[in-house]
Amino acid sequence: MKPSIATHSGPFHADDVMAVALLHTFWDAEATVVRTRDAAVIEAATAVVDVGGLHDPSTLRFDHHQSSYTGPRSAAGLVLDWLDETNRMDDGLADSLRSGVMTYLDDVDNGRRHPASDVLCFPRIVETLCHPADTLEAFDQAFGGAVSFARAFLEGHREGYRRVQAARAEVLAAMRDAEASARNVLFFDRYLKWKKPYFGEGGAEHPTEFVVFPGAEGTWRIVAIPTRLGVFDQKRSLPEEWAGLTDGDLARVTGIEGSIFCHKNRFIAVFKTREDTLRALEMSGLLNRS
Repeated sequence: MKPSIATHSGPFHADDVMAVALLHTFWDAEATVVRTRDAAVIEAATAVVDVGGLHDPSTLRFDHHQSSYTGPRSAAGLVLDWLDETNRMDDGLADSLRSGVMTYLDDVDNGRRHPASDVLCFPRIVETLCHPADTLEAFDQAFGGAVSFARAFLEGHREGYRRVQAARAEVLAAMRDAEASARNVLFFDRYLKWKKPYFGEGGAEHPTEFVVFPGAEGTWRIVAIPTRLGVFDQKRSLPEEWAGLTDGDLARVTGIEGSIFCHKNRFIAVFKTREDTLRALEMSGLLNRS
């Protein structure tokens, strides 16, 4: 028989949705979901989240409503801790999920904060998905859609984390090469997730100012490095005369026939080939090296 996951019926919230999605993604993708208030059905389930009055990871019971549980977690936070502690999830990925979504979700579900009214956060998304339902059957159907959304988020987060980890050694090597050459540009031969590894290795203090790498669509780009992760301020911006220009207009200014686009905020410029990009660096005076 397939494992089963029991949770409560009726209206749902971000924590029971995320708890089920976590179990499907990192424990058993084929586990059936039962939404019920029937104590016997809950008792018979393989795993129980957000209902049942028991927190006992050894028996896959993940409720946080009972007075005997005094921790900070929601049901989803309890599931994440269990997945991390039982090595079903990489520690780094678990920490990334905690800082990126789970601590906020725990705080909202336990009443320590309200969802930000001007941010499309996960609790607000789930609340919106729940609103159209008005019968138990409709709630069950809406819950399934919300879990599918959460699973897609988790799969994307896991893949993004994997890509960052895969890029780390390559980014560090490029940073060391740039330092050794007294060069202010990082060069990569493939499209990769460079920002998190770069700033994780002290990029905010690193002397590099630009990154050159191919785009997923086959063009090449110069990207101005921000001053720190998550901001748009740049260590050094692309030339002011490039700002907002495209195609022929940009080519007339750069002198590069393969010019395609420069953002008006001067943090990215796109060219047809690697050679076009290198020529643009040289001719604009952006490239410093020994």
